[in-house]
Amino acid sequence: MLFNSWIFVGLVLATMLVYYLPPLRRWQVYVLLVASFLFYAYDSPGLLLLLVASGGVNAVSSYGAMYGRRRRLWATAGVVVNLGLLALFKYGGLVSASFLDTSSGVGHLLCMLPLPLGISFYTFSGISLVVDAYKGNGRQEPPAMRPSLVEHARKTLLYISFFPKLLAGPIAKSKDFFSEIGAKDFGKIEWTPVFKALVTGYFLKMVIADNLKDFTFWMAYPYFEMRGTGSLLLMVFGYSFQMLADFAGYSLIAIGVAALFGYRLPVNFNFPYIASSFREFWKRWHITLSQFLMEYLYISLGGNRKGKLRTYLNLLLTMMLGGLWHGAAWSYLVWGTYHGLCLVVERMACGRRADCIRIGHWRRLSHWLSISLVFVMVSFGWLLFMLPDFSQALLYVKCIFTNYGSVVFVDPKLLPIGIYATPVVLYHALYCFRERAWVRRYVLRFDYVIYGIMLFLILTNSGSASRFVYFQF
Repeated sequence: MLFNSWIFVGLVLATMLVYYLPPLRRWQVYVLLVASFLFYAYDSPGLLLLLVASGGVNAVSSYGAMYGRRRRLWATAGVVVNLGLLALFKYGGLVSASFLDTSSGVGHLLCMLPLPLGISFYTFSGISLVVDAYKGNGRQEPPAMRPSLVEHARKTLLYISFFPKLLAGPIAKSKDFFSEIGAKDFGKIEWTPVFKALVTGYFLKMVIADNLKDFTFWMAYPYFEMRGTGSLLLMVFGYSFQMLADFAGYSLIAIGVAALFGYRLPVNFNFPYIASSFREFWKRWHITLSQFLMEYLYISLGGNRKGKLRTYLNLLLTMMLGGLWHGAAWSYLVWGTYHGLCLVVERMACGRRADCIRIGHWRRLSHWLSISLVFVMVSFGWLLFMLPDFSQALLYVKCIFTNYGSVVFVDPKLLPIGIYATPVVLYHALYCFRERAWVRRYVLRFDYVIYGIMLFLILTNSGSASRFVYFQF
């Protein structure tokens, strides 16, 4: 079920109507569970059982990791089952296509397995729950203070399946989410931030991303071979803005919808294209995934505590696995390796300074050149998302150099990319200059005008509806 569909709007409104009825106040968790199951079953009715099974496994294993006698065994079992489900359903086809005979036997069976929507996100949520349960309960509460397994399972199932974050995050920490489970009042909804999050999110998705996709479509093979250098570069940067608008838009919608039911989801994007280093970029892009990889993988591998060489290796391995998490194709592993190498080279050459480029005492120039370099490098990395076939991505880069002068430098039909990318640029620029007196006086003071314009454009200039890019992960 797409966030940008009327049936989703109907589901949210109907759920709110039932959710806030005074007689059903004590049943609010169950109302959300039913809504979440309907949301998931709309696209994957047969795979709803897998989601429920995942919730059940995580409920039992996390409860055992907190209160059982063999807490470490329970935690290990929970993590292994989560990783096993992810490996089987997401990477079974990749393994069979790469190493097995897909015409019959196990190889054929693995290729036929469906890819459950959101499996990467809800298995990561399960791992987070189990690990935190094991690490965070050394004190062992008295039996009278412990919740029952049924109560814990109810909260776990809501945490795993809560529909605003189910398919593409943000990845909320279990301790933060569990602490918010309880009776909610309609009168306590903070309408202003909800309105701003929903309008901005839908604007980024429906006006920016959905319109850009109709032009970046020409990046697909073999269409890009017939485009000039300028067109190829324009599409690369246009796709970069599309990726940001699509996923940041989803995250804002998820945050806004969750707030309608009294739940706060963590911020997932913080103006990533003003990052002046790759380290900063990953603190601004998909923040909850970056924090997950840092806490549960990078630090577990030793982080930066075991010397420079080990630090570089840990960074590279973390990003490689993070890349492979994004999709069941070797190109995603290459993408992760690419970012890992960028982080390693930057750390070797620049240490931990803010800007990855330094030109004498020209601090401002160094800063803007650093931002430009990071943006260009990140944008070319997204080629591997648009062209998962690695050979096609390399051919695209080759065409940038070889198509110069052989065809029209910039196809006029692609110029609207600049128009639809402009709001994203202004979005970042407004953040950069937010403390300037003239911005506060003449822009931020009248922000309701900006939201009115965005709402008008959502109603009048939305692109053709499409799935969110990260739904495939």
